[in-house]
Amino acid sequence: MLNRLKLAAKILLRGEPQKKNRNPIPAITAEEVAEARAFFPRDKFFIFGHARSGTTLLMRLARLHPEVHCNYQAHFFTRKPLLKSLVDSPEAEEWLTRKSNRWNQGRDLSPLVLRATADFIMERDAAREGKMIVGDKSPSSIIHGQAVRDMHAVYPDAKMICIVRDGRDVLISERFRNFVEESKFLTSEDKRIMSDLRLDPIPFSDGRRSIFTETFIRRVAKDWVKDLTETEDEGRRLFNDHYFGMRYEDLLSQPFDEMSKLWKFLSVKGIDPALDKVLRAEMSTNPDEEWQSKRNEGIASFLPKGQAGNWTRLFTERDKAVFKEVAGEMLIRWKYEQDLNW
Repeated sequence: MLNRLKLAAKILLRGEPQKKNRNPIPAITAEEVAEARAFFPRDKFFIFGHARSGTTLLMRLARLHPEVHCNYQAHFFTRKPLLKSLVDSPEAEEWLTRKSNRWNQGRDLSPLVLRATADFIMERDAAREGKMIVGDKSPSSIIHGQAVRDMHAVYPDAKMICIVRDGRDVLISERFRNFVEESKFLTSEDKRIMSDLRLDPIPFSDGRRSIFTETFIRRVAKDWVKDLTETEDEGRRLFNDHYFGMRYEDLLSQPFDEMSKLWKFLSVKGIDPALDKVLRAEMSTNPDEEWQSKRNEGIASFLPKGQAGNWTRLFTERDKAVFKEVAGEMLIRWKYEQDLNW
């Protein structure tokens, strides 16, 4: 009784004690998944891929099927503050687990809040389009394996797609995006290279001069390797036959075959051969290229956008050696090279 009186006195004087950290957000249960699907019945999928790897093109092509809708950049799991930030605080935990809260049935409501939020956002869009399969594409260049684990905690029943592009072309695309946007992260050496490129692009187009600093190659290549390794390993481990990996270059060379595999993976009811022509028409446009040209035409016009193999004419011998050191084994893993002799 004395201890209770002391605690009551402290609360009166100082208020309720505050937790500094919340407990881990629990994963959704199979029973809760079934309950959520009763309200939001559409099948869900999520497209992952390193930045500049064709996620936007894949999203545009996926939604050409009459049963499939896809939109982009929700970043539920791939860029902070993330979907889980909605409940990731001691205050939210206290509210959603409070014993007097008779809605929670003695369990943390957090996973249901996260699921219902994402479900509504995606299904609202899909309902407007009259489609029953819906997904989001959000590049996963920063959080890697944790993004896959976070997705599985909310969507263990969803399907995961990972698109991979040759890291050497990823490197080039990332470099020119930074140049076109004149990124605030450009160093003085980066700006000197960009200025020289504007004045005389020829030495940069035949392997005599590099568009990169060694620091840039190592940073981007290291991130590419880490992202692909963790994303694929966790995707296969957690989603098993609900995981689908594909290469950007295969999508470019045989779009109907690759998209047919993808649509079958998403369990569409049928694939009309006429979609082949529709796919090729969509691929003939490049909104990103048009945007970059408007932003900085002088730099943007130097690089053909979206093509495979740009690295073969732009890499210097030093560029090859540095990239090979950092990411050569990953090129072999994804069958871009048979060995390190390139």
